[in-house]
Amino acid sequence: MGSLSEPIMEETYSKPPGIRVMERAKKSNLSFKTYQGIVLIVTFLAYTSYHATRKTTSIVKSALDPQSPDVGLKFPWQRRNTTYEQNQSSKLSWMLKDGWVPFNGVDGTAMLGELDVSFLFVYAMGMYFSGHVGDRMDLRIFLTIGMVGTGVFTALFGVGYWANVHIFYYYLIVQMMAGLFQSTGWPSVVAVVGNWFGKKKRGLIMGIWNAHTSIGNITGSLVASLLLKYGWGWSMVVPGTLIAVVGVVVFLFLPVNPESVGANKDEDEVFSPRKVGDEVTEPFLRSDREEESAVGFIEAWKIPGVAPFAFCLFFAKLVAYTFLYWLPFYISHTAIEGRYLSNEEAGNLSTLFDVGGVVGGILAGYISDRLDARAITAASFMYCAIPVLYFYRSYGHVSMTINIILMLITGVFVNGPYALITTAVSADLGTHSSLKGNSRALATVTAIIDGTGSIGAAIGPLLTGYISTNSWSGVFTMLMGSAFIAGLFLTRLVVAEVGEKIQQLGPQGSSPRSRSPDLLV
Repeated sequence: MGSLSEPIMEETYSKPPGIRVMERAKKSNLSFKTYQGIVLIVTFLAYTSYHATRKTTSIVKSALDPQSPDVGLKFPWQRRNTTYEQNQSSKLSWMLKDGWVPFNGVDGTAMLGELDVSFLFVYAMGMYFSGHVGDRMDLRIFLTIGMVGTGVFTALFGVGYWANVHIFYYYLIVQMMAGLFQSTGWPSVVAVVGNWFGKKKRGLIMGIWNAHTSIGNITGSLVASLLLKYGWGWSMVVPGTLIAVVGVVVFLFLPVNPESVGANKDEDEVFSPRKVGDEVTEPFLRSDREEESAVGFIEAWKIPGVAPFAFCLFFAKLVAYTFLYWLPFYISHTAIEGRYLSNEEAGNLSTLFDVGGVVGGILAGYISDRLDARAITAASFMYCAIPVLYFYRSYGHVSMTINIILMLITGVFVNGPYALITTAVSADLGTHSSLKGNSRALATVTAIIDGTGSIGAAIGPLLTGYISTNSWSGVFTMLMGSAFIAGLFLTRLVVAEVGEKIQQLGPQGSSPRSRSPDLLV
């Protein structure tokens, strides 16, 4: 029987350097709950920094292209700007601070849309590979490389300000590389959290944890908006530096799984001791990794429920990321109570959408836990988003108060299902019974679902760049249609869940055909 003072067997486990220092200072091994706390905090900070750097581009847009409402959008082959015209305009732009060549020209908004789609397309493609790689290597190292790489290329975008770079393809390539490194984040953090936490209250726990997405967006908006007055380059370099620093923290402190640090899984339950009569809760992933082989890409697609939720997320993220990338721009170019807000004011106001997103993620997780119905919850939120989007477009300009209220409500219904699907649903499917206990699937399933969603996230901002030149009402029509289609993809799962609830309300409380633990079929 061991005691707290027994020697720490570092040679047996590949503990992160920071963990070793903590245990030396404490002169005992860390408890299982302490490890869980470290995992939650470190992964929360990690993905907060990912989203903070991702949000900066939307803030910088208004500085790069301040006159875009009067600009016509064209596809690349229709552009009229010549290199000579861009070079002449750059001199005037530098002095008058009226934007940044080439983004302040007649094709500026189209170029910004192309930066978004290039970033998100590479991000989506990289996501599939990241999940595949993440199930096969040390996630601590993989995540560190991704964060430092993201920081470097985010900062390089800002370096263009001081280097006076006016070449569109410089920014395009930098954004594509940033998207590639960003793709390492989500499959990694979900897999690490999955290694440490069981299924009890999964929707609520992951809904709270997933607040890092909105908090990252808020942090990125506030930091970028604050620094914008000193030059838009600072709005990219500072967040880029911060994510690299957090990447070092990940390297020093993140324990990937209990086996890697010799933690005893049976020491604690998720957040409370098991009570007599409670059903046994198993961790997301089993520990006998040596007996398992990683699940293949095609095999993961065949898991019941993966395809419908993946395609639902395609349209859900199309809506969410259109707001992520274009909301500050939309606000700064829409008169509220007859007044146009400054770039900094628009950036700060846009953070309220993410405040609503925090509430929406937690609420969706809680409701889905209470109802034991992921599909019903996600579809209901998507359908509720349709009238909310209509009201925000139609009445958001009437007064600041109405704009704030409608923006908060929009954040709740747009980000709620997005958060639920990318966390609790992905974890459910990544540990589906059809895998027969195989633990090497969670990162791959997460990557498939979020990678498919990220393709939609790339298309939404791109289409917005072109549609908005004619009418922002057209953009909101696209968003409402996307929300409707997202809900439709879950129809079969919703019908199954409703049928199961009806059976539960029957005279016997159940029936021979009552739902198995694998409802997501």
